[in-house]
Amino acid sequence: MNRNELTQSAQNMAPFNEKAVDEFETKLQANVARLNQAMEARPDILELIGPNNLAMMKDNHANQARFMLSIFREFNAETFVDTILWAFRTYRSRSFHSGYFAAQLNTWIKIFGEELTPETYKDISRLYLWIQVNIPSFVACSDEKLSENRSKKITD
Repeated sequence: MNRNELTQSAQNMAPFNEKAVDEFETKLQANVARLNQAMEARPDILELIGPNNLAMMKDNHANQARFMLSIFREFNAETFVDTILWAFRTYRSRSFHSGYFAAQLNTWIKIFGEELTPETYKDISRLYLWIQVNIPSFVACSDEKLSENRSKKITD
């Protein structure tokens, strides 16, 4: 899928239950801390994020959680897809492996299953599952943009 197809597909994800979003927000900081702990404990973490990137990974987790909260509150498919594409380009250009995103999303989903009520889990996790299913498309779209950026630097 290209960016436009991803955006069209994402439009089917909204709306989100206000009570579920409130619970997500209430547990946001604790869940970010659990995610950081789980990801740091992975034996393959340096292969996933590259050297000297633990602080960047933690910042990403906190920023992503706050971004997702804003998306749950006021869903905008274009902003959602464009931000994910930006994250894929940005973090991959800093030595994060594309497998990091799958590992992170799997961990989020596991944590949500343990920490959120079943109703909230069902509502919130569907957006994370959508991202997960579309990782190959996000990688392909971000590869195109990374190639464009490299070409511009060479020709400039």
